Amino acid sequence: MRVLIVDDSAFMRKVIAQVLSSDPSIEVVGTARNGQEGVEKVKLLKPDVVTMDIEMPVLDGLAALKKIRLECPEPRPAVLMCSTLTSAGSHEALRALRLGAADVIAKDASFLAGNTTTMQSELIEKIRAISGHRESIRAVAKSAASAAQAPTTFRLGDRPVDLVLIGSSTGGPPVLEKMLTKLPADFPVPVVVAQHMPAMFTKSVAERLDQTCAITVVHGDQEIELHAGTACITQGGRHGRVIRRGGKLWFNIGDEPKSALFKPSVNELFSSASRCGLRGVLGIVLTGMGEDGAIGAKELRASGGVILAQDAASCVVYGMPRAVVENGSAEASMTPGEMTEVLSALSRAQSKGRAA
Repeated sequence: MRVLIVDDSAFMRKVIAQVLSSDPSIEVVGTARNGQEGVEKVKLLKPDVVTMDIEMPVLDGLAALKKIRLECPEPRPAVLMCSTLTSAGSHEALRALRLGAADVIAKDASFLAGNTTTMQSELIEKIRAISGHRESIRAVAKSAASAAQAPTTFRLGDRPVDLVLIGSSTGGPPVLEKMLTKLPADFPVPVVVAQHMPAMFTKSVAERLDQTCAITVVHGDQEIELHAGTACITQGGRHGRVIRRGGKLWFNIGDEPKSALFKPSVNELFSSASRCGLRGVLGIVLTGMGEDGAIGAKELRASGGVILAQDAASCVVYGMPRAVVENGSAEASMTPGEMTEVLSALSRAQSKGRAA
């Protein structure tokens, strides 16, 4: 994997280069001091991945990302944005994802202090995941005849649904936005989302979606009752669960298990809903690295729930959806648009039921 580092800080360029060079599969092919120099070096060096700072002189990271997307021929590099863990930084990072960045890594205190032990595994894992996406898609295509597959179409029909759960990771926020902005204000059931991101980022996601969606979107950083027409975005760095109390559904937030690789854990969210005794739960697994959600999806399916997985071609990283397809939990593998249509059909069906 060939990587170009774009950052106006000489210290950060050195730290990132040291981290990446510790992995023999990664080659740092160059560095750049600002966005303009970064775009020029992308054209010259043709890297597989670019790590891009957001705040830079001459040309900032967002403007450089736009130029890469517009001016650089295919195959364009995947761009990993490096954002400060602040409110302003997280909002800019989400903007970058909407513009086509593959993922975001937060420059928290340890990152800025050059603590390579803390940042090394996350940075390398993200670069491996987004760089390997094309190879993953080719592998899926080649092994289609023998690999476990899910149907590409699905209809809820008259199946009852009391709750929608969404698990999401790398590349997920823009997909979430596209799906949730299509839901009507009177969407008939609650929605709970587990998105792999730091707390500041999930707060920005919730704020952005609440501004753009007809449904109400809240940041799940405390226990709240779940209502129809509301989506709850689980606070990053903690685990969200659904519990049933007094005949009502509640969102519960906690820190256990602390050993979980991803926080919030999709497994924990899905598993909790499988124990609520609901008539039906619709679980959706979006793009993301790793296998989080596979165990919970299996439990949710066994309790009568329905699992839909994002299809390989539309994923930034086909990891989490692939895991639920391969363990037999997914009833269908679909594009985000097709899954949104399932949600719209749910809304129409339940509206007819109330009218009748």
